[in-house]
Amino acid sequence: MTFPLSARRLRVPLITALSLTALSVTVLLVTVLLVTVLLVTGAVTPAPARAASAHPFGPPSTAKIGADGNRVTLAWLPAEDDWVALGRSVGAFDPPVGNTAADTSMTGEQKLAGSAAVRDYLLAHVGVTQAGRPCAAELAPLERLLAEGARFSFECPDPVVDVDVRVGALTDLHEAYRTMLTAETPAEPAKALLTAEADTRRLRFDPSATGGTSLLVPAVALVAVLGVLAALLLRRRRSSDVPA
Repeated sequence: MTFPLSARRLRVPLITALSLTALSVTVLLVTVLLVTVLLVTGAVTPAPARAASAHPFGPPSTAKIGADGNRVTLAWLPAEDDWVALGRSVGAFDPPVGNTAADTSMTGEQKLAGSAAVRDYLLAHVGVTQAGRPCAAELAPLERLLAEGARFSFECPDPVVDVDVRVGALTDLHEAYRTMLTAETPAEPAKALLTAEADTRRLRFDPSATGGTSLLVPAVALVAVLGVLAALLLRRRRSSDVPA
């Protein structure tokens, strides 16, 4: 059977296109089969997920801060999956040395609470300084960290008025992590967003609310002293005016 010249000219590109399509499908199938075989045999392993793949772009962690006398208290509370990211980054979920099987007798929260590496991490990334001097930090037990967060107390050298507060936790895992700092004791500013680029903020607490020395106190004392002196002078003057 013979085809007209125009039909033969159309038939050649069509056959070529079909051949290229079949070749592409064959290459794709061979590639998929090869990757499957490599994964099954262990020659190739999937890349591990990043420790900070939780929610660095979600709502910021929260930190509530207060002051009383020489003491500053701070409670830092991230999301649950961010606690997991932190724990993985310091090896809190790794099996004990010498064991290959994971310990299923403890919850993730219990492993975080009992991890010395987690405590060291928190104490290294959260701090308060006063006039350039670090305030002595103490971290409460972490048994209820998912509900209460990490609870710090800082003992400063002097009554707390101006202090620099640093919260840099998680920002070393991903620069998008942030913490919203809120003052529960009257302070300026009342809120501050701490980021990887600016993880420290100076707060000025109201001295009358923290037990520090307020300018109003010496002013009132001065007025009282002047009042007493005036009363004594007035009494002495009246005594001198009385005829003998």
